[in-house]
Amino acid sequence: MDSKEYLHKTDSKKKSEVKLTVSEGTVLMKFLLAQIPYKNRDNFKTLLNDNQVRVDGEIVTWYNYPLTPGQEVTVGWEKTPPVKQYIGVKIMFEDQYLIVIEKNTGVLSIATEKEKVQTAYSILSRHVKEQNPSNRIFVVHRIDRETSGVMVFAKSEEIQLKLQENWNDTILERTYLAVVEGEIDRPKGTIVSYLRESIALIVYSSNKSTEGQKAITNYKVIKKNARYSLLEVNLETGRKNQIRVHMQVIGHSVIGDKKYGSTVNPISRLGLHAQVLSFTHPISKEPMRFETPIPKAFLKLF
Repeated sequence: MDSKEYLHKTDSKKKSEVKLTVSEGTVLMKFLLAQIPYKNRDNFKTLLNDNQVRVDGEIVTWYNYPLTPGQEVTVGWEKTPPVKQYIGVKIMFEDQYLIVIEKNTGVLSIATEKEKVQTAYSILSRHVKEQNPSNRIFVVHRIDRETSGVMVFAKSEEIQLKLQENWNDTILERTYLAVVEGEIDRPKGTIVSYLRESIALIVYSSNKSTEGQKAITNYKVIKKNARYSLLEVNLETGRKNQIRVHMQVIGHSVIGDKKYGSTVNPISRLGLHAQVLSFTHPISKEPMRFETPIPKAFLKLF
């Protein structure tokens, strides 16, 4: 019996799910359309949004998820319970190698002496240990406590090292949104300087190459008014507090950033959000891109 005919018949009998084996490298949506041709793209997007598609047992919601030969794709025809979410972080994607999250403002990436429980790291550690007590989480990078947005964590030391050792080649795009003080005249610009951190943990900028690490920040104005400007910011380097320091350098501090010159805090938080993170998957080598919407608090200012 032809496999497509079999799929049609099992669906018509309302079988709860169908299992498919990947025979060649591809992406999830393309695979589903080829294997189950009587369903369309919108049907599959609904199934993905409702957590009804799994790859090797893990729920996948990303239509462009990379597949490799030998993987098993399970499509459920009945809605499954929603993916468990946690206060402070939203799980955007998870497979056997890594977890991508959206972190809320006010949540630390990792523990400090003062806060060890409610951190992105500790929340995800508890999450993976619910699946298996021996599971662990490994930090790949950090974003400031006051900054919200996309982060990636590894599920093994091997994956952590693969991502960190080839960070500049692995990362395809890092885009931030920043609300800064004042109206920026230029529609776009590039800031280049050398950054160093003092004993007091304040990062300073210099034009001299001998006085710090080179930092390059590109920005584009998205919205503006007489009081504030909303910027799309792309990093060519990833220095500590880079955006915050560079905005101070050009005289337009990030709102709510008292540490780096801001005198206003209209939304009771730092006006910085890691909107896009795109990287090459360390195992499949496929490009992965995760994007979050502009925070509503930012838009209320314009």
